[in-house]
Amino acid sequence: MAARGQGGLLSLEETGSDPLEVFERWLAEARAGAGPDRADAMALATAGSDGRPAARMVMLRGFDRRGFVFYTNHQSRKGRQLEQNPRAALVFHWPELHRQVTVEGIVQRVPREESEAYFRTRPLGHRLSAWASEQDRPLPDRETLERRFAETAERFGGDPPLPGHWGGYRLTPLAVEFWQGREDRLHDRVRCIRSSEGEPWDAARLYP
Repeated sequence: MAARGQGGLLSLEETGSDPLEVFERWLAEARAGAGPDRADAMALATAGSDGRPAARMVMLRGFDRRGFVFYTNHQSRKGRQLEQNPRAALVFHWPELHRQVTVEGIVQRVPREESEAYFRTRPLGHRLSAWASEQDRPLPDRETLERRFAETAERFGGDPPLPGHWGGYRLTPLAVEFWQGREDRLHDRVRCIRSSEGEPWDAARLYP
């Protein structure tokens, strides 16, 4: 992390009363500075029934009072882990602003109609890839993937439907931690937690 931070001291009152509003403002500032492709990138950590953790970068594709939405193949490793253990963590890192946000919570699939609406907004190649790729399965060679893609394009043309094995997940946050970098590694950290969705938040300042 960078040593010098930007912005004022985090307010316990503000973050504790509505951490999602604070996150929305931080996200808007990150998008303005770095662009949505970088600002919306987030690390997703999951663990299956065996307790083995796994992490990867995914894109934030929706955010509102209900939580954080991302999309993937339900049969992928993360999809299988979320079915076994519907708890996950997200990390946003915005080095330009010397900020980081960690989110923990419960994950559920979004309604299929919501996944269909998002799927229609994706570029054609991305939609075809959702059919062609058996995500996380062993791939014999590159030619196999390219052949599957070509076969999918021939099958569906320019209007591939939403695959049954692909869709969105929404993480409902139960913990949100804000990190603001400051000089001399005296960083500012505030962690907000709640027992369940709709309950009030409890905020505490943490040692860096």
